[in-house]
Amino acid sequence: MQQSTCPAPPRPVPTVDHLMDAPLNSLLAEFRVDVSELPIEDPGFTGGTYVRRDGTMLFAMRRGQPAAEREMIARAMLGAALRVPMPPLPEPYQLTEL
Repeated sequence: MQQSTCPAPPRPVPTVDHLMDAPLNSLLAEFRVDVSELPIEDPGFTGGTYVRRDGTMLFAMRRGQPAAEREMIARAMLGAALRVPMPPLPEPYQLTEL
């Protein structure tokens, strides 16, 4: 018997206002994002995103990260993953897509 995989239904593209204004925990639940805190000592690492085949996402964030930084980076990563044009990050932050 062959098992079929059903892709996640397409989700509507959110607006930049929604991604910037909605509570972060609500956004993470809405877009099926799991967050994993990593014991990384390097303050230069602020986070990473992995988009799974089913469309869910995993955000890897630095444990002990300041709340404001975590909030800003998570929103920026979500916007990038969903292809929503977001405001530029302040210096020295930047997103790099691999």
